[in-house]
Amino acid sequence: MDLRLLEYFVAVAEERSIGRAADRLAMTQPPLSRAVQRLERELGVRLLERTNAGVTVTPAGEVLLREAIAVLDRVDLLRRRVAHDDPRRIAVGTLADAADLVGARLVAAYREQRPDVTVEVHEADLSDPTAGLRSGLVDAAITRTPFDDDGLQLRELARQEVGLVVRAEDPLAREEVVRVADLVDRRWVRLPEGTDQRWLDYWTGPGGAPPDVPPVRTISECVQGVLWNQMTALAPLDQVLPPGLVTVPVTDREPNLIVLAWRADDPHPLVRALVETADRVLGRPGRTG
Repeated sequence: MDLRLLEYFVAVAEERSIGRAADRLAMTQPPLSRAVQRLERELGVRLLERTNAGVTVTPAGEVLLREAIAVLDRVDLLRRRVAHDDPRRIAVGTLADAADLVGARLVAAYREQRPDVTVEVHEADLSDPTAGLRSGLVDAAITRTPFDDDGLQLRELARQEVGLVVRAEDPLAREEVVRVADLVDRRWVRLPEGTDQRWLDYWTGPGGAPPDVPPVRTISECVQGVLWNQMTALAPLDQVLPPGLVTVPVTDREPNLIVLAWRADDPHPLVRALVETADRVLGRPGRTG
């Protein structure tokens, strides 16, 4: 698939207008319209509905929009890394809020130690718990466990208990604790296809999600799925939730670890410096997992 077609589609879908998208892309409208039509023919689905007021994105288009943005973000990061192969540059992947919870002290200490270093940050979605590390897009990652860590080194930075996220009126909301293994009849959120199996087993429940449930890629999408569609999800106990949702502690999940991860065979001196800084500042030396 031509990446340009994805770029054109994303622009139209985000602008909700062929004209505004053409201006954004610095091109005329006719070739842009033809490009989107070509993409629709290749995929065999209608992605946009054209109206006098502009365009609306179809359900199939919404799926493609999420996926295309993720693909283009990764391509952009890869291009930047290749173009800026610099011994004073390091790429760090982050997953959801993992970096927010531990990053302030780590970043401050690392910047003090290596003020000459440029740090590129890549934020991954829930489909990749290694936050770009496994695919080689980043040099290190601040993320959550568990996932397949073969060939990786991990440092524990923090740990959190996990709970079940449900609507406040859900009967389970009145329980003091629950066991995930008992919740075989619940409608669970769906993580994207191809997600790491250990990650999938930890963060979802028995039976999985119904086949008609679209996958969620962010914590926000996960939480909103519970709020709007009465789905069931797992999250850290101290996860900030919108009104109408509560978290119930679960008894059959080990605490979730926030870790710094890197490739075991990576000799990158800036990665070693980051690990040493984490050990010194956060005080949790040693490998986990």
